[in-house]
Amino acid sequence: MAHRVERMNSLIRQEISQLLQRQVKDPRLGNFISVTEVDTSADLKYARVFISRIGGEADKQETLSVLASAAGFFRKELSRNLKLRYVPVLSFQWDDSIERGDRLLRLIDGIAAEEDHSKTV
Repeated sequence: MAHRVERMNSLIRQEISQLLQRQVKDPRLGNFISVTEVDTSADLKYARVFISRIGGEADKQETLSVLASAAGFFRKELSRNLKLRYVPVLSFQWDDSIERGDRLLRLIDGIAAEEDHSKTV
């Protein structure tokens, strides 16, 4: 069962990424938007789509609202392109893993710099 969910996650992620690149022409989304992960429920009825984009907090909120309003379009295209018996309900969420990873790297670099400084003193 887990393999089926993973396969569905991959298919939905690829398809939504292609739709964003080729068919969605909303200027509010910009060019640098990516689908980082899709998490589908075990019964395949709901899918959380994690989005990442370069920009500020206002851009994040606007991106999420635009994608939420286009969820019907994405579901229609998924049903057309993937030939699924049931297309999951999509909810778009912000993926902040890149920012968290960057923060952790800066903290590690800061600690390393402090250790180097204390060794030289």
